[in-house]
Amino acid sequence: MSTKDNQLPLWEVFIQSKSGNPHKHAGSVHASDKNMALQNARDIYTRRGEGRSIWVVLSENIAASAPEDEAELFDPADDKVYRHPTFYRVPEGVKNM
Repeated sequence: MSTKDNQLPLWEVFIQSKSGNPHKHAGSVHASDKNMALQNARDIYTRRGEGRSIWVVLSENIAASAPEDEAELFDPADDKVYRHPTFYRVPEGVKNM
């Protein structure tokens, strides 16, 4: 028995809270096109004026790394000592470096 997915395409929603701030993922909406996705995102995620800008992206267009690729992608590259300033001396009295 096969089941048919009757949902509209899934869109990921990113909201910018203030001009100059980065857009942050707010959630997802189902919509037939980008205009409907923007309208749905506005209605759901910015009802109280929380946003200055909305981005919507079809979920199928987002590429993501897989958990099993973590070591390969995020290895700290220990052979490049300049990336880790552990050999610098911090002067006495310096805070928050």
